[in-house]
Order: sequence, then structure tokens, then C-alpha cells
Amino acid sequence: MTAALPRKKRLTRTESQAVTRQKLLDSAFEIVSKYGYEGASVDRISEEAGFSKGAFYSNFTSKEDILQQLLQSNASNDVVDLTELLGPLEDVEQILAALHLWSDHRSSGQKWGTIAIEFVRRAILDSGPSSPQLKIFVEQWIGVGKLLQAKLPIPENQISALNLGGLVLEVTYGGISGFLQVNTSGAMIEDMLRLMIGPSAHKPLSA
Repeated sequence: MTAALPRKKRLTRTESQAVTRQKLLDSAFEIVSKYGYEGASVDRISEEAGFSKGAFYSNFTSKEDILQQLLQSNASNDVVDLTELLGPLEDVEQILAALHLWSDHRSSGQKWGTIAIEFVRRAILDSGPSSPQLKIFVEQWIGVGKLLQAKLPIPENQISALNLGGLVLEVTYGGISGFLQVNTSGAMIEDMLRLMIGPSAHKPLSA
């Protein structure tokens, strides 16, 4: 007699909504990277995720709402991911190597930079350069900058956390280096940080 297969656990209402929400966020990421901000629509995002517009509006109030939450999530993830990655490391060479690989991985898809630029452009058109939505990026830059200041022997007062984090993230997500295939974002960031650290980072600079 064949044993009965175990029943698949049924998701709770909360779990099911969380899955739907994440699928919609993933869909928004793909749609904006493919069609741009203007080409993205609630219909396209819903269809790509395999849901109705009703499911969309059960989770988000508008296209602008889902894109802002997508950006907020990704921006905070960079700080969280780098904190976890660099946290156990103490050796400068290990930290630089880990950051090099992280930047190359994050820049390889080139989608996040496109979405971020689209979002900034729209925020400025709607509300001007003082748009509160742009604080997402300022907080991300400062978070990454403070982490690197804590992990690397960069001389005190040489560069602000805002500018340090901004340089690392702008090089990572700028995208052009991925097309030129001359150097990688990780290699450029490593060289930049070695120059800031000074003689203690004695490894020769990348070609």
C-alpha cells in the first residue's frame, strides 16, 4: 500500500499576502528596468506578477507607492548586506577584497542604477530637488559611508560619511563601467579606497 503524501502546508492569510507583495515588488523592478518609469504601469506590473489590479491595490496605493517602497527596500538592503559582509572582517586586505566582489556583483545586472535614476528624475520633476523622497539616497550614502569609516583606517576628517558612501555607490551603480569592459566598479572602488587609506594599503593599484 502506497503511503499517503504529506499535505502541503497551507499559507496563512498574512503569509500569502507577503508572498503576493514580494512578487509585485519583483515585477515592478523588472518592468521599470525594461520600460522606464513612464512605461511602467499598474497593469504591466500586475500582469508580470500574475495578479489582478485588485491584488495590486490591496498591497499598494499607486505606481509611485510601489516604486518608492522598492527603492527604500533596496537602499536599506545595501547597508544591511555590507554590514553583514564586512562585520566579521578586521584585516584591511580582506575588507577591500570583499567590497570589491560585492560591488562587481551589484553592478553586474545594471538594473538598479537605471531604476534609481528614473526615480530621482521623477521626484525632481514632481517636487524639485528638495523632494523628501530623495532622502532615501542620502540615508543610504551616509549609512554605507559610516560603515566604511568604522572598518577602514581612512584618516579622520579626510572625507565625510555622505561623500564616502556616495562615491562607492555611485561607482557601483553608475553602470558605464559594465559596458566599457575596461575596468570593474569593484576595482575602481578598491583603488580609490587605497588612495584614501594611504601607505598602509601597499598593494599595487589596478591597471
